[in-house]
Amino acid sequence: QVQLVESGGGLVQAGDSLRLSCAASGRTFSSYGMGWFRQAPGKEREFVATISWSGHNTDYADSVKGRFTISRDNAKNTVYLQMNSLKPEDSAVYYCAASTRYSLTVYSANYDYWGRGTQVTVSS
Repeated sequence: QVQLVESGGGLVQAGDSLRLSCAASGRTFSSYGMGWFRQAPGKEREFVATISWSGHNTDYADSVKGRFTISRDNAKNTVYLQMNSLKPEDSAVYYCAASTRYSLTVYSANYDYWGRGTQVTVSS
């Protein structure tokens, strides 16, 4: 069983930055593909970013490319999402997810474990 705990959310103004963290339990974190998803009120959960087991490969949703950066520290069992130039449309609950089957995937169905989420609110 893997437990994921997100942190770092908050209320910021448009143009500001935030860094989300996701701490994972378990001894095999370095073998998990990791991802970030988000869900705004009344909308479906959507893919944000993913990073491979090694951290060498990443992929992003078009809406965040050039503004968000996903990274991981396997020694600390932690994955990060650096969010810059935030926009009001980035407001959502952000979820961390772990895949035991895929190193890099944008599909939520390919993730096996999910955190409870952290709220990000961007005011205009």
